Amino acid sequence: MANNTLIETTVLRRSPAEHLAGEMAAATVTGERAVALREVAFATQVGLRAAPGTAGHQQLADATGVGLPAQVGEVAGDVTGTAVLWLGPDEFLVFAPENVQLSEQLTQALGDQAGQVVDLSANRSVLELEGPSAPLVLRKSCPADLHPSAFAVNQAITTTVANVPVLLWRVSEQTWRILPRASFTEHTVRWLVDAMTEFGSPEVD
Repeated sequence: MANNTLIETTVLRRSPAEHLAGEMAAATVTGERAVALREVAFATQVGLRAAPGTAGHQQLADATGVGLPAQVGEVAGDVTGTAVLWLGPDEFLVFAPENVQLSEQLTQALGDQAGQVVDLSANRSVLELEGPSAPLVLRKSCPADLHPSAFAVNQAITTTVANVPVLLWRVSEQTWRILPRASFTEHTVRWLVDAMTEFGSPEVD
């Protein structure tokens, strides 16, 4: 019975941007000015709180397998497996692929030490913007300095896109992950799709 319930729940669940998949696909631009937008659905996201220097911080750092980042913009690990994004001096977001069971493991690792482990997988959607024109799309409304000298691969910061608070994570030279709250997903997707439109038009000399 439990297995049947799990199967039914998996079939019924919907990701925040699932109904926008067609619009995102239709907005894809190819060629020299390429840019594409997609959703990374159902990623595992776990929020951690623990003060640096405490036993709880050390135990959580060990349990992630990649440690905990120590400063603004730093990411421990990378997008190919488990990654931990720095949100504040004692606040972190653990990111992993779908169905990676981290919350219980990290809770057990923290034990009775001071700190917090919260499953946030449904809290934020994950959008991936890719292509040589991706930073140009972002620059239309993101106030952060996106130049490679200021924003390197595998860095992540809290900023805004289209006036929406997001986590912005550069996962490769031409690929960015944008994490808005789930309730702002539709606004963010539609803004990005609109911002991509010009790159599908011929350039004017």
